[in-house]
Amino acid sequence: MPTLLPQALARPATWILCILSFVLILWRPRDIAEYWWASGGAILLIGLGLLPLHDAVASIRAGTSVYLFLTGMMLLADLARQHGLFDWLASQALRLSRDSQSRLFALIFGIGVVVTALMSNDATAVLLTPAVLAVVRRTKTSPLPYLFTCAFIANAASFVLPISNPANLVVFDGQMPPLGAWLAMFLLPAAGAIGMTFFVLRWRFRHELASPLVDGVPPAPLRLHGKRAGIGILIAAAGLLATSGVGGPIGPATLIAGLAVLVFVGRTDWRLMRKAASDVSWGVLPLVASLFVLVGALEHAGALRFCVAGLAAAARLPNFLHLAAISFVIGGAANAINNLPMGLIAASALHAARAGNAEHAAALLGINLGPNLSVTGSLATILWLIALRRENLQIGARHFLREGIFLMPLALLTGIGLLTLLVR
Repeated sequence: MPTLLPQALARPATWILCILSFVLILWRPRDIAEYWWASGGAILLIGLGLLPLHDAVASIRAGTSVYLFLTGMMLLADLARQHGLFDWLASQALRLSRDSQSRLFALIFGIGVVVTALMSNDATAVLLTPAVLAVVRRTKTSPLPYLFTCAFIANAASFVLPISNPANLVVFDGQMPPLGAWLAMFLLPAAGAIGMTFFVLRWRFRHELASPLVDGVPPAPLRLHGKRAGIGILIAAAGLLATSGVGGPIGPATLIAGLAVLVFVGRTDWRLMRKAASDVSWGVLPLVASLFVLVGALEHAGALRFCVAGLAAAARLPNFLHLAAISFVIGGAANAINNLPMGLIAASALHAARAGNAEHAAALLGINLGPNLSVTGSLATILWLIALRRENLQIGARHFLREGIFLMPLALLTGIGLLTLLVR
């Protein structure tokens, strides 16, 4: 359909509507859910003729693999939460810490890496965080070191495996490398970034972690359904890694794995399976679909041309500076508009510029590590803040920035330095 605005106003109106939608998604006025603001922006763009309907449909269809991935992971994560798996992991960490905060910090950090790698960064931010907070509150010590650990490791470890972050599927735009190629490219940079994240956080919270722990409460038991959920998640993760190893489709495989574990845990108890399905945050799906539409509108308004020009300019720099420029620019932009829409824009620009694996890898590091600068950087961090508010805790944007401004550049430089060694 033709645009309802004069042609001279169509492009600026598209930019204004998209930017306003991103701001409202992150700000959430009147606590109205994010997907309403995203959907409203997408509908306005289509209704005003700023994005042709067939282009909007094509943008939504392009996210099919991401929707399937998110649905499967949400089912797995909710089963783990519902049956106490995260509570059990946190209480076991407290038991093994033997009254040492330093040891508890290292254990929580390690659990966060594993949960992020196998169940995605959203699981760490949304489900591990409340469990860790409940355990730490028993000890009457400051929860801040452990809460920031959950937030920062959710992003820092989100490119260990292809299944660690839905943004990974977005950046590679249906061209996901097989597991072997992925590990060869990202395992060393991920290890370096995770290690740097640990050392920076450990140094920043050295005074809080100096006092001993006091806890006399026995750890929470893991009951039958919790054990089934844990076993099912491990089997599902193995199946997804095998799928990735042969270059199979990650999205459909994740949905199948989520449904299979749901049946395995619930067996013949349909009430349990129905409750698990009803507790999933289904609003995430229209949110992501609307983000695809918003990004499609920005591309229609000329954003792609600017991004391709930027990639061409970066290509003239020496190798390390070339990759660092891509990572830091994309990572910085992710803090402004969130890393999922920025991943969509980056993927389109990389495809249009016919970029190689090194450029895709640098973009992925920016998408995953860049958001550790601000609370608006990733969906996982936004969900982390919401989880804290439900527990009557407030961590402001300035406090997060005060920690992130030390951590993010060091972790990203470490990852880029190691990536440069691999792609020379």
